[in-house]
Amino acid sequence: MTDLVIKETELEIKADKVIENDDPFRPLTPKEIVRELDKYIVGQTKAKRAVAIALRNRWRRQQVPEELRDEIAPKNIIMIGPTGVGKTEIARRLAKLAQAPFLKIEASKFTEVGYVGRDVESMIRDLTELAVNMIKEEEQEYVREKAEQIAEEKVLDLLLPPPPARKPKEEPTEIASENFVIKPKESIETDSYQRTREKFREQLRKGKFDNTEVEIITPDRSNMPMVEIFSSAGMEEMDINFKDMLGNIFPKKTKNRKVLVPEAMEILAQEEAGKLIDMEQVVEMALERVEQSGIIFLDEIDKIAGREKGQGPDVSREGVQRDLLPIIEGSTVNTKYGMVRTDHVLFIAAGAFNVSKPSDLIPELQGRFPIRVELDSLTEEDFIRILTEPKNALIKQYSALMMTEDIKITFAQEAIKKIASIASMVNQRTENIGARRLHTVMERLIEELSFNAPDLKKKKYTIDAQYVDKQLEEILENEDLSKYIL
Repeated sequence: MTDLVIKETELEIKADKVIENDDPFRPLTPKEIVRELDKYIVGQTKAKRAVAIALRNRWRRQQVPEELRDEIAPKNIIMIGPTGVGKTEIARRLAKLAQAPFLKIEASKFTEVGYVGRDVESMIRDLTELAVNMIKEEEQEYVREKAEQIAEEKVLDLLLPPPPARKPKEEPTEIASENFVIKPKESIETDSYQRTREKFREQLRKGKFDNTEVEIITPDRSNMPMVEIFSSAGMEEMDINFKDMLGNIFPKKTKNRKVLVPEAMEILAQEEAGKLIDMEQVVEMALERVEQSGIIFLDEIDKIAGREKGQGPDVSREGVQRDLLPIIEGSTVNTKYGMVRTDHVLFIAAGAFNVSKPSDLIPELQGRFPIRVELDSLTEEDFIRILTEPKNALIKQYSALMMTEDIKITFAQEAIKKIASIASMVNQRTENIGARRLHTVMERLIEELSFNAPDLKKKKYTIDAQYVDKQLEEILENEDLSKYIL
């Protein structure tokens, strides 16, 4: 037994070394992903572990032999929990960690084909557009140095225009003797210009021209013809192609702009970087990345749950679910960049399911989400942690906002506990909206201080339990009022 444990440990160490040395751009491990999510989201360990494993599996699938790779289907996740517990926040933070095309969209935007609303296939088109922009930015970074060199030359041409080219009747020749060489006048002028240009280059790099204005030519987008197209569900692609066609028909106009040298460098570098990249290759790489690594976070999926009742505003709910089925299971979607297969796109769905329940989804759709994670309701202790622990904690946010008025506010520990207690109590009395209740309570608490901040002479304030009671006592005592105010 001991020998087996030692062998496993050695294997783990060896695997880590291989990953570190052979793949310096490796994605985060599941533990690292959870650690990053912990910086912004309190609790919900089960949900964090599920999305961390799913994200890591995207990378693992790329490492297996090609014949097996196509057989490994993504394990879609459905997150179930009340509003305000962190479902959407997990998606927002996951987008930054994914290193892949990531789209967050609400299921309530979609309708069944034949009704007014968005077609479900449009999410794949949006994801493809995001991927193209992502690859384009990456490729522009690769050619950034070369683009900046070209931009520098163009700015130098603006600061020091080259001498006009002359066409002499005869080619100038150098007259040489044993003691001296007589160069033609044009050659002397060129040498002088080059020396001056190099001096300008040196000054440009040192920032001596940062306050100098130059005139550059940029595309004029203000006079583009306005064409408004009303396209129904399933017609977004025709809408896009029609706009592209019109854009090619009308001549491109330009305008002269006077800008400072640093801004001119940036504009010209962007323009040159766009010229240096191969858009055909960008599109090809983008389609590949969408198909192999794309992630779609489908929020508010509970809003399309429910069976048909025959008539009324909910008539298209089951239709939307049926339209989603082929996309999630794997189909081919036509986009302006080409055909995209969705077989290996990872779908993460989320919903409060406070009115409906996951079993209200049609069985086929339930089967497409094999992993289900339930998120816990937030307690008073969780509220205290939310107020203080995350990188973007509410206490830090309000303190930073007040600092812009040169006012320093400090929250006593008793005040933080009181705020958490009030938020928890109001959630129990009225609708439970989770951590969003903290925003309501905090805004009401700081309202007077925030309103008078520009005129206050005192620059330091301590928010204690008595101050919290004073600001919120009247609302809390009147239960009917608290339902509307908090």
